[in-house]
Amino acid sequence: MTTGYRLTAATGIHKGDREYQQDQVAVFTHPRAPGCLLAVLADGMGGRSGGRKASDQVLMTARQLFERFSPTTDDAPSMLRQIAQEAHIVIRLTAISAEQEPHSTIALFLINPGADANWLHAGDSRIYHFSSGRMAKRTLDHSYVQALVDRGEITEEEAHTHPQSNILMGCLGTEDDPVFSLDYIPKLKSGDVIMSCSDGLWHYFTPEELAYVLESLSPREASEFLIEKARSRGKGGGDNISLAIVKIEDF
Repeated sequence: MTTGYRLTAATGIHKGDREYQQDQVAVFTHPRAPGCLLAVLADGMGGRSGGRKASDQVLMTARQLFERFSPTTDDAPSMLRQIAQEAHIVIRLTAISAEQEPHSTIALFLINPGADANWLHAGDSRIYHFSSGRMAKRTLDHSYVQALVDRGEITEEEAHTHPQSNILMGCLGTEDDPVFSLDYIPKLKSGDVIMSCSDGLWHYFTPEELAYVLESLSPREASEFLIEKARSRGKGGGDNISLAIVKIEDF
């Protein structure tokens, strides 16, 4: 599917039950290339202002580099990697003046005019691809519990309630260079949905629940519904919530 489609998008953000909002999320449309967009999500960590400074930096870097990106001549994975690397360096520099060590996850996905998609992530903010009403694939968290799942020591269900589920094995702003994972979807089709979200959202849903909601509702309706349901399931202990949803539809 290279012609005759449109993209509908929505973002959602909520402080949850935390005192401060350290998530940031945005969807940028390309200034010169119709049908090209970049969704950016960052879950900041570190003190009252440190985490927000880190997530702000991810969005600022992404917007600046995306505006210079040419979908027809530039390499998409290289651009995503450059965003992550540059944001990481600046976050490391801001750590000098921040009250606590600032860090951030990153989850980026780029949809090109030809309806293919690239994504990159570091940390435990996730990107999902849903197709034909089912989860086609998702990112694997750079976290301690995901490593346990990968080794077969615990199940996905046990990972949700593991007491060390907040320990990350990689994110932006760390002393060591972070590990980025990239993936590629060669062709999106009508009805496909890509969603990025922070752990304050995905923690409360199965992939089957997410698939059903995203197929049944528009991106805006799904965003509002999922935040409301995550708030309810958090029972007063919910983290910051952020998400970006993009749906591919026929004209």
